Amino acid sequence: MTADLSGATWFKSSHSATQSDCVEVAFLDGGSVGVRDSKNPTGPALVFTPGEWDAFTTGVIVREFHRH
Repeated sequence: MTADLSGATWFKSSHSATQSDCVEVAFLDGGSVGVRDSKNPTGPALVFTPGEWDAFTTGVIVREFHRH
């Protein structure tokens, strides 16, 4: 999926404080979500559909990705 990210408003978690090694997220038109590396803001970004983002965040909440 491609999206125009030129006008996106990027943010990172408030838990990141002043850390520069973070993931940034932008909510895009049409409900898509962009994700990028804060160390490389002009580099590539991933773009997820609303359904993909919901599946991912649900997985995080239920600890689907928890290392044992």
